[in-house]
Amino acid sequence: MIKTVKASLSEKILFIFLLSLAVLVFGSFFLIKNKCLFVKNIDLTKLQFEFPENIAVMNVECGKVIVELYPEVAPKAVERFKYFLENHLYDGTTFYRVIEDTLMQAGDLEFGHKDTINYSKVGSGKSGLGNLKSELSDTFEFNAGSIALARGDTFDTEDSEFFIILKDIPLYQGEYTPIGKVIFGLDALKKIKIGNKSEYVLRPDFINSFRLIN
Repeated sequence: MIKTVKASLSEKILFIFLLSLAVLVFGSFFLIKNKCLFVKNIDLTKLQFEFPENIAVMNVECGKVIVELYPEVAPKAVERFKYFLENHLYDGTTFYRVIEDTLMQAGDLEFGHKDTINYSKVGSGKSGLGNLKSELSDTFEFNAGSIALARGDTFDTEDSEFFIILKDIPLYQGEYTPIGKVIFGLDALKKIKIGNKSEYVLRPDFINSFRLIN
């Protein structure tokens, strides 16, 4: 007759510990691999907008980002921005400059596309439409989610590039041309890849698509 050998209390505790450790390791690996796990999904069919002609949807790796544009604040800048959206020119452009929990910059149509990114020139590309005059606002508040056109060291050098801030930066008021704000999906933007040792990102994340909702 074969006798059943019962596990001791210490062996049971060791088994439970090893099993718990395995579950913890597997769970941590899953969380690390799936950086989008806790990002809220946005259902556009459940949203209504007062001015849908000023609403744009950006698709990034972790979901949708809903942007409201403000033509009453910067009419020429928003008109230019809508042109890029209508012609799908931002599709595939990279978030080549990302400062953790602060801001991200994209929109280099010449040197910032994911398939042809030029790391030595990205950030200096042109759209071919020429520079815009700065449209500054003393009332627009640069809170988290605000979007503005990027510029060079001087005013009146805005073109296609834009940045989105991830925290309130009051010092930007009156310094940059505001074009809108993120009204849904800021959590998806916070998952965008940052640079390890620099604000410029190697093999950066990119915009899948960026279109007006209409």
